Order: sequence, then C-alpha cells, then structure tokens
Amino acid sequence: MSLETASQKECKDPEKVVIQDVQNVYRPDVDTSSVNERKLMTRIDWHVVPWLAVLYLLNFLDRGNIGNAKLYHMTDDLHISDKQYLIALTVFFFPYSLFEPPSNLALRKLRPSMWLSFIMLVWGIAMTLHGVVTNYAGLVGLRVLLGLAEAGLYPGIVFYLSCWYKRNELGTRVGVFFSSATIAGAFSGLLAAAIHNMDGVGGKPGWAWIFILEGLVTVICAIASFFILSDFPDTAKFLNETERVWVIRRLQADMKFSAGGEKFKMKYVWQSLADWKTWLAMGIYMGFDGPLFAFSLFTPTIINQLGFQATAANLLSVPVYAWACIMTVVIGFLGDRVKTRAWVNLGLFGSGLVGYIILICSTNPSLSYFAVYLAASSIYPTIPNSVAWVSSNVEGSYKRSAVLGMAIGWGNLNGAVTSNVYRAVDKPWYRLGHGIVLAYIAIGWLCSLAFYVHLKRENAAKERGERDEVIDGVDNKRAREENGHFESIEAARREKGDHWSGFRYSL
Repeated sequence: MSLETASQKECKDPEKVVIQDVQNVYRPDVDTSSVNERKLMTRIDWHVVPWLAVLYLLNFLDRGNIGNAKLYHMTDDLHISDKQYLIALTVFFFPYSLFEPPSNLALRKLRPSMWLSFIMLVWGIAMTLHGVVTNYAGLVGLRVLLGLAEAGLYPGIVFYLSCWYKRNELGTRVGVFFSSATIAGAFSGLLAAAIHNMDGVGGKPGWAWIFILEGLVTVICAIASFFILSDFPDTAKFLNETERVWVIRRLQADMKFSAGGEKFKMKYVWQSLADWKTWLAMGIYMGFDGPLFAFSLFTPTIINQLGFQATAANLLSVPVYAWACIMTVVIGFLGDRVKTRAWVNLGLFGSGLVGYIILICSTNPSLSYFAVYLAASSIYPTIPNSVAWVSSNVEGSYKRSAVLGMAIGWGNLNGAVTSNVYRAVDKPWYRLGHGIVLAYIAIGWLCSLAFYVHLKRENAAKERGERDEVIDGVDNKRAREENGHFESIEAARREKGDHWSGFRYSL
C-alpha cells in the first residue's frame, strides 16, 4: 500500500480533501449522520461572525477617531504641535504590534470569550479617558495603553475564524467581519459630526465627547462579550456533542488536523520562525497594513485639504468607506469561489498602485477624490483575501496562531511609519506621503507573487514525491529519511503540519 493511498484521496482542488484513513477519524464512536450541514453552518455563522464584526467595528472606530477629533481643534486645546500629534499616533503602534504574537498564543490557551472580552474592556476604558486628558503626556500614555489593549483583537479574530471554517469558506467570513472596518470609517465621520454638536456640554469640547461616548459603548459591549462570544468548536456551548464532533471531523478533512485539540509545544513557535511562508506573509501584511493605517487616519485630513471644511470632509469620507465595504464583501465571496487567491491579491494591489500614482500626479481635487476611491477598493478588500490565503496554508493551531500574530504584528508595526508620512508641511497634495504608501503597496504585490511561486513549487515537489516521509509499515519507494521517519501517517501529520507530504497548499 502506498503512502498516498493510505493517507488521502486527492482531488484536483487542493482545498477539497477526503480522508480515507478510517482509524484516524475523530471520535469514531459518535454517529454524525443526522447532522444537517446547511442548517448547522448557518447557525454557526450567526453565532460566530456578527458579534465579531461588532467588536472589530468598535476596535477600528476607537483606533481612528483621533483623526476626526483633530479636525475639531483637539491639538489646539491640548496645546500640542503637529510633530507631537504624529508622535502620539506613532507610539500606539509599538505595543500594538509587539503584543500581537503573545496575545494569539494566550487566546489559544485561554477561552476566546474571556481573553477577547478582557482586552476589549481595557481599551474601552483607555478610550473613554481620552476625553478627559488635558496635556500631551496624558495623550501619549493613553495611546500606549490603547495599543497594548487593542493588539490582540484583530489577529485573535482571524485565528479564531480559522478554527471554525474550512479554507474555501474563510474568505467570505473574514470579508464580512472586516467590512465592519469600512463601516467604522464611514460611521466615524457621521458620528463625529453629530457628537461635535455636544460642544460645551459639561464644560467639555466636542472632540472630548467623541472619545467619551465611543469609549463607553466599547465598555458596555466588552461586558456583554463575556456572555455572547462562543469558544472553540470542541468546547462551544451552543453546539451539542454530535455537532461538535461533526465540525471537528469536517475541519480535519480539510487538512486542519489540529482541530480536535493540540497541546502547546515551544517547537511550534520555532517552526513558524523557520518557515519561509511566515516571512513572505509579513511582507504581504506590510503591503496592506501600512497603507490601511495611513488611509484610515488621514482620509478626512486629505479630503479637507482638497478644499472642504472639517464637517464636509468627514461627511465626504462616508461614501468612500461605503464603497470599500461593498468591495470587501464582494472580494471575500469571490476569493472563496475562484480559489486562486494569488491572482485576486495581485489584481487588488495593482489597482492600489494605480490609485496612488494618480494621487501623486494629480492637482485636480475631483480626480484626487476619485483616486481615494481606487485606494479604498484596493486596501480594504486585500486584507480578508490575504488573511484567508495565509491562514489556509499553515497547519497546526499553535503554529497558525504564531504565524498570524507575527505577520499581523509586523504589518501593524509599519503603521508607526505610515502614521507619520502625511506631514502638515506637505499639504495640500501630500506627495511624499502618497509616494511612501505607493512603495508599501509595491512590496505587497511583490511578496504576493513570491508567495504564489513558492507555494506552487512546493505543491509540485510534493506531487513528485520529493517530500515523502518514511512511514513504518508503508511501502513507498519515494520516501526519504531526510523528510522524517514516523510510526504512522497520523504521527507525520501531527509533527509536520503543512510540511507533511500529503498537505497541499491553496494557491
């Protein structure tokens, strides 16, 4: 019996795998034939995705509302210069980036309902305190605390979703949840314009009420999350035992063999550090996260400098984000259907290059405003497609959490750079800032291409048998000792994860 026959039946689609090794079926004593897949997946969607979208909406709203507050004279009232304002934006990103990998590991060790709710409560309190700050030092301290607390949410949600859904389902769900970021962008402008009417209430300026009210909403939702947020499939309370077994078997059939549970070993972290996919993924995330923070923080300012007043600039950012929301959901759905995420990424990064070239060259406000739409329809949809692509090609729950934490952390660290590229001295056209964002997008395009080429080469090498392991009791002439010697196919899967010879990368 050959290794291929013993391990799996391959389809032309690498994302569809039928496990044939009956002995390794999770909980073989449980009969799952009565489960209705469509009804159960719909129930899972309603329990998992909508509340995550709410949490990320608040996360994005709280992170970017300082850009709206600035238009309402926050910097004047706090007596801080443009340079000090940029420093306050920058310090957010260091704890935000560095805390993401350990936060993801903590999430896997602890319950999502506990960990995500806790960090949300902390950042809600920090955001509320922005409204009572009176000086530059206080603002900087709160931005550091906000970055530390917000760090775990985005990579945590991405990892959490990857523990519930198959590889060809993940893009749509990430797209739906991430579309809340674009809604936050639109809602932020409307909300800021409305809340500013409270200017003078309680002796506080309008910009302070933006922070206070939005922060209090976050605190309330954090408390609710302790009771609303579900945990991982093997312990989710809204599923019965049969349904939990069915979900885990379904994920394992999609090459997520760690779905049934996995004990933490430090070697999983070292594996992620030694994997070339981690470093290319960091380049891809750098390519969209840098532009994302620049776009979200400075869109109102850019539109304002095109000749529109503060409230008009906030309101004109609304249709930009509405368009980005539509594109994010559409691309998420499309990526799951075409199953060639590489070409989607290359096309999206390409449209971003065009948008920022126009922004650099244009001196026409209307043309520049159109280019802002192009930029939005590139940056936001790239994120769910890239997230689904990277997470689908990393097996092992702890390794996947580490890879996502490092990639997202590195991407977000570049926000420290892009939050400083739109300087007041460069207004009204901000060509230096646009040029730096253009370079980031080019890096994302190149890393996406390299990621695709390497995955394709690895799949070809596995097809030729160059990655076959020596398995006790299995006659396989292509097996090589340097690929590992294991007592069973299950042991090879467990130890090697996505490097296992039977694993196929999705392109």
